Amino acid sequence: MTLTKPPQSLPHHKLIAYRLALALVQRVALVRIGNAQLRQQARKSAASAALNTAEGAARQTIADKSRVFAIALAECCEACAAVEIAGALGACSPADVDAVLALGVRVKDVLSRLIR
Repeated sequence: MTLTKPPQSLPHHKLIAYRLALALVQRVALVRIGNAQLRQQARKSAASAALNTAEGAARQTIADKSRVFAIALAECCEACAAVEIAGALGACSPADVDAVLALGVRVKDVLSRLIR
């Protein structure tokens, strides 16, 4: 059975940060990165940012939440850096770099507020 829309009953579904991180995953997946290593790193880091955001939402203590949200923030930055480096090497378009960085800044801004 496939669900077209995820149920809104899990903790991370309430977070704007998760929706933005998921949008980053989708945006990074659309970027055509000619360097296989950077492509893999960008996709892995973007996915990890979303996964850690979801994990942070489910954690119970403020300290635990902050720790996991900080990891999500670092993964977001890593995904953006991988795309930025690919752009610097000519392995993807400047427009793609700009789009990923703009979304990455939004993710960073929201996650930063969740880290206490």
